[in-house]
Amino acid sequence: MSSTEQHEESSSDRLPFESVFSTVLNGWAFDRRATDGACGPADSGAVRLIWLKNIGRDGVIAEPDPEVDDWRSDAPERLHLRAGDILLSSVISGRPKAALVQEADLPAVAVRSLFVLRPTKPLSAEHARLILAFLRSDTVGVLTVGSSGQQHLRLSQLKALELPNEDQALSAALADLAAAGQRLGEMAAEAVALAESAFDRSTSPEEARRLIITTGQLTRLRSVAAAQLEDPDFIVRTRYPYPIALRWRNVEAQKDDAQAKEYEAVLKAAETLLGYSALLTTALAHEAGITCKAIRTFKGKIATGLGGPGFGDWQRILQQIAAAEGMSDLPPEHPLHELAVLIADDEAEVACQSLGTKRNSRAHGREDLPAVSASKLSEAHDGLRFLLDRARFLADLQLLDVTKVEWDRHEKSDTIIFRRLMGDHPVVPTENLCHAGPDRIETSLYLADRDQGLHPLSPFLTCEKCKGCATLSLFHADKEQGALLQTSLDHGHSYPYQADERALRAVGLR
Repeated sequence: MSSTEQHEESSSDRLPFESVFSTVLNGWAFDRRATDGACGPADSGAVRLIWLKNIGRDGVIAEPDPEVDDWRSDAPERLHLRAGDILLSSVISGRPKAALVQEADLPAVAVRSLFVLRPTKPLSAEHARLILAFLRSDTVGVLTVGSSGQQHLRLSQLKALELPNEDQALSAALADLAAAGQRLGEMAAEAVALAESAFDRSTSPEEARRLIITTGQLTRLRSVAAAQLEDPDFIVRTRYPYPIALRWRNVEAQKDDAQAKEYEAVLKAAETLLGYSALLTTALAHEAGITCKAIRTFKGKIATGLGGPGFGDWQRILQQIAAAEGMSDLPPEHPLHELAVLIADDEAEVACQSLGTKRNSRAHGREDLPAVSASKLSEAHDGLRFLLDRARFLADLQLLDVTKVEWDRHEKSDTIIFRRLMGDHPVVPTENLCHAGPDRIETSLYLADRDQGLHPLSPFLTCEKCKGCATLSLFHADKEQGALLQTSLDHGHSYPYQADERALRAVGLR
């Protein structure tokens, strides 16, 4: 096989079933009336029988229960399960069940109603997670035949399937989701256990109430926090990147003031959302060696123009990046793909155009702010909310201000000291992480993607204390009447450019 063919095979998102699993066994169809092989778990040669009922919808094989489970000493050796085998229901009601056999589940044998899928070679944890999710999906469930009460999956249909290839980003997302579900389940179980134990230690209602209040405080606080995450305003204010979160807090703070103030805060928040997203796009595109006409125009305004970028420039960058040459070569999990679809459809374009028109009318004095109507405010507010909801992926793309880097020559890695600039306040505790990527990290501003890959944002976006208000702020290069400035995204302060202009020249901004 040529190197090109090998690359195409490894990059495919589908794999033939028989290239992943060398053997498929039917569960043991033993005679339950035969009592000779029945034994207890402590007997010599005892093997646990795993039935379909022992597999949960979450893919977990129930722990052995000596009081309930069946144990046999006469199970054929060839049917003994191995760690890494995958069990799949052959009789299906609703979605299929599938589970990965772990060392702790052995010795065991699957019986009836189950297929045993034995991998050709050991599957990585990430690949096994993807395959399990696929096997539990409707894609497999619709292949069953038979009556609604007794549907069977045929072996020939199973072997004709194509399975998902390894995808680290998707697997990581599934792992995060599973971990979140497990944590929520543990919290729910803790609340139930607490309620059930209220009278275990006391017969007095007063004492029971005191115990529930004191020991259940953390559970109640978790519930309150979880409920807040159902509120979109709370999510933006606490989980979005700092400049956007702060602008949204300003919108909320103006709700009880004059409509004109809230209207202006909404338009500023919309411009900050598009500006931040466009500057991220420009920095990531530069790192990847990608450009488009709108990015070149933006750079030209800073390098040679009299005025700086505005709402329309940010909008055009976000609209054009999807069609830029080289985008299709980026891995599917690259953040640029999500930025490219932020305003990619007609509804988003209409919202942007409406907000842009309102912003320009206000900026150029064509609007009497004290007389802003309730309908115009509502329209602007709805447009901003719509765009913020589409930009929810930004909550996963962490904004890190790296303040110190320590190189460990033995581990060949950097320990990075940073501030996570997410949420509506710039005063946050410092954190640290170990980075062993191919590139050395500097004290600068970075975007951390979902796989904790770090992407440099400077000099397109920089983080420093504002000379005007001494608040930690995010800045971008700007122009006014030909003078080079730096303008804050979060509060709008602007003054002559302070940093080394050589960094701007290196990326085409001078």
